[in-house]
Amino acid sequence: MSKKVVIIGGGIIGLCSAYYLQKEGYHVTIVDQSNLDSGASYVNAGYLSPSHIIPLSAPGVMKKGLKWMFNKSSPLYIKPRLDADFLKWVWAFNKSCNAQHVKKAIPVIKNISLLSQDLYDDIKKDEKFSFHYEKKGLLMLCQTDKMLEEEIKTSNLAVQEGLDAKEISLPELNRLEPGLKINVKGATYYKCDSHTTPQEFMEEMKAYLKSGGVVFYANEKVQDLEVENQKIASIITNKQILKADEFVLATGSWAPLLSKKLGIGLLVQAGKGYRINTTSPTGITIPAILAEAKVAVTPMNGMTRFAGTMEIAGINQNINKARVEAIADAANRYYPEINLTTKEKNHAACGLRPVSPDGLPYIGKSSKCKNLTIATGHAMMGWTMATGTGKLVSEIISEQKPSLDLDNYHIDRMF
Repeated sequence: MSKKVVIIGGGIIGLCSAYYLQKEGYHVTIVDQSNLDSGASYVNAGYLSPSHIIPLSAPGVMKKGLKWMFNKSSPLYIKPRLDADFLKWVWAFNKSCNAQHVKKAIPVIKNISLLSQDLYDDIKKDEKFSFHYEKKGLLMLCQTDKMLEEEIKTSNLAVQEGLDAKEISLPELNRLEPGLKINVKGATYYKCDSHTTPQEFMEEMKAYLKSGGVVFYANEKVQDLEVENQKIASIITNKQILKADEFVLATGSWAPLLSKKLGIGLLVQAGKGYRINTTSPTGITIPAILAEAKVAVTPMNGMTRFAGTMEIAGINQNINKARVEAIADAANRYYPEINLTTKEKNHAACGLRPVSPDGLPYIGKSSKCKNLTIATGHAMMGWTMATGTGKLVSEIISEQKPSLDLDNYHIDRMF
């Protein structure tokens, strides 16, 4: 008889886990506290980015964070607060901000990103999905000599890792984006990257899973867990009790709230990001990151999305207008002919990205619970790493040889 698996969390990680578990013949149920139509999985930049090989916890980041602490429109904003979990996270984050950690993390990030990109290709082909998916690469646009120098160094690191990356001249940039006025001193170009329209993938995947028998329970919050002999026997929601053989915790920034009940002190902080959409023609055809502003620009199906900021200020979905304005201002500085309207800014949305202290996701089982697989902590890379994470979750539960070395993603590594 096929095992039953309950996945807590219906974002991109939960859906991809369900996809691969269903392929293995499991009876899968997804429970989510939302209506399954909003959050980080829907408002992200849609990047599949092997280029993003440097973890958030890199040398100098903590110093920048302290510098920007009182600037609510800065690219990185860490709100100081007297909270034990937050202070533990800050300590661990600061400990990870060193060159040795970055060197170790680069291949780990690259490998799961490349695996995921291949799996997105497979899903689109095998299931005949029609979601928007283009392989046009990614531009890093720089307005200062200092930032251009940093980005050239990063692209050289990427080349050493076997990625297709290079510095490009302004004439080359103009050939890539003809007719588009761009105010920069230089750029690097990662031809290895791809992009999607997130909403399309999410809707298509949900429909596919439902047609294959996956049960969805939306607007149900998991309130408690029944545990027997270091195993979860059932979960208690605000509407029902669900029993299963295996459970997957893929609730993103909310994961520590449930893991605590099992004595698993996951170090995860919510990193809020914002997006502004415009349906007006922009002329942008290649995704770009506005390097100094840390703003992502994505030409999606029927719109252009401007997304960015990392606001670590606890779990809340409040829209900080200063941060929305910062994204809109950056768009205009780099693309002088683009002016996002007041209406577009007023329709800005946000999502909470689960940020681990060392910039690597948590994927695996904890020694404290035998039938729980955790998948969270992906920060800005959740979309990029989603399919690879889902594949690994399925392999863990099926006790198959994993596609990647799981030691790098171990749940208990930060404790």
